Amino acid sequence: MCLLVVAWQTHPRYRLIVAGNRDEFHERPTAPLGWWSDEPGVLAGRDLRAGGTWLGLSRAGRIGLVTNFRDADAAVRADAPSRGALVPAFLRDASGAAPYLDELQARATQYAGFNLLLGDATALHYYTNVGGAPPRVLAPGIYGLSNHRLDEPWPKLVRTRERFSAVLRDPDPAPAALLGLLGDTTPAALDTAPDAGLPADLERALSAPFVRHERYGTRCSTVVLVAHDGRTTVYEHRFEITGAQSGASRLEFAGYPG
Repeated sequence: MCLLVVAWQTHPRYRLIVAGNRDEFHERPTAPLGWWSDEPGVLAGRDLRAGGTWLGLSRAGRIGLVTNFRDADAAVRADAPSRGALVPAFLRDASGAAPYLDELQARATQYAGFNLLLGDATALHYYTNVGGAPPRVLAPGIYGLSNHRLDEPWPKLVRTRERFSAVLRDPDPAPAALLGLLGDTTPAALDTAPDAGLPADLERALSAPFVRHERYGTRCSTVVLVAHDGRTTVYEHRFEITGAQSGASRLEFAGYPG
């Protein structure tokens, strides 16, 4: 998942709203959003190569999201564990987000760079293993996350967060409007896109909220709506290499009240 906007405890109907795009190589096999047969309490899509996920929820009212941290200078160990395993590990852990993150810090350097958002009915936590800062509990607000630190002002993140905030002025924001803002294919101006030494065509493609490229692109868009009574609805739209929609899912469950 390479672009997320999150509203935590700021909306009259929903305690948590998430809208995000997962970007990945087109050749990487992926299972669509669903309840996992081997872990029935986990609702997520699944990376079929490493077995993890980018965004997942549990029947116990937890949510986890992970993005890779984009750093051209960072060395990646060949034997580094999958960052996608961090989310299901949290969802199955009985101790809660704060103890989970305390334990994770002790081994976080084993992983390539990541960002984590972990939440339950009462708190939302952010942690990155890049830079040495400890995990923190997020105050109520609207946040954006891509492949750098939380709220890093990359043009596509700033633009998407502004549009997200506008949609949330509606007391009953339409899922279609939230999914629509994730479909923005406009690249950043040439002098404002992050530069990580990638080929120019890929760098430009990555500067748009919705990424279209022959090798790498937006594979799915996801919207999560968690009402104050815990009722949770999740939408996923999946896309082909051309950017055309190839599938859609909608799942709902009771969740836990805040």
